[in-house]
Amino acid sequence: MISEIIKKGHLLIAEPSILGDLSFNRSVILLADHNAEGSVGFILNKPLDYSVNDLVPEVDATFTIYNGGPVEQDNLYFIHNIPELIPNSVEISNGVFWGGDFEKTRDLINNGSINKDNIRFFLGYTGWDANQLETEMSANSWILIENSYKNNILKKSSSDFWKEQIMELGGEYIIWSNAPENPMLN
Repeated sequence: MISEIIKKGHLLIAEPSILGDLSFNRSVILLADHNAEGSVGFILNKPLDYSVNDLVPEVDATFTIYNGGPVEQDNLYFIHNIPELIPNSVEISNGVFWGGDFEKTRDLINNGSINKDNIRFFLGYTGWDANQLETEMSANSWILIENSYKNNILKKSSSDFWKEQIMELGGEYIIWSNAPENPMLN
């Protein structure tokens, strides 16, 4: 359902008109925070060729790392749906949480208490200064929708998620669902 009010926990779907932007072309972003000072989000559908073990050898798991956005790409972030296991996490909304005690998280992954459906790791994040996201929305760069998946958002497929969202929007968006990512290749 398309929303007019920006709230943390909502999803931003990149308009098909965002072409040539490597970070945001065909992106689906979970807004982790939104306030008067700005917004923070994580791109949900851009997997990288790294696993968490590649970046943090002490973690015995091959969970995929995602490109969270172009800001602070040398930092690792995570969202999850198990706040009862990970202390000091912050609720985004609908049972989705951001961060928490990383040492405890590492230990829980290593002993098998956390699986890939419970957690998603990101290199970097997406950020907007005060009113920047509103300006981009006014310029029709983003479609804002409610997160109907709640904490099951972590189970959504990564590569086809944008296409699925565009198809659900229907109408004028349907034609874009099967268009090539680079229209020059059509």
